[in-house]
Amino acid sequence: MGVKVEVFRMILYLTFPVAMFWISNQAEWFENDVIQHKRELWPPDKRQELEEFKERIRKQREEKLLRAAQRNS
Repeated sequence: MGVKVEVFRMILYLTFPVAMFWISNQAEWFENDVIQHKRELWPPDKRQELEEFKERIRKQREEKLLRAAQRNS
C-alpha cells in the first residue's frame, strides 16, 4: 500500500507543475480571455485619459526635479 501511495504522490508532484505550465502558455487562451477582459476593464477612451494623466504627472515630476536642481546650483 505504501509504494502505491508514493507512486501516486510522485506522479502528482510531476504532473501538476507541468500541467500548469502548459495551461498558462496557451496563446489562444491568453488572447481570447485575458486580452478581452483587459479591454473590458480599460476601454480605449479610458486608456487615453490614463495616458494623459501619466503625462501630466511625468511633467510635474520633471518640473519639480528641475526646480530642485536649480535651487542646489
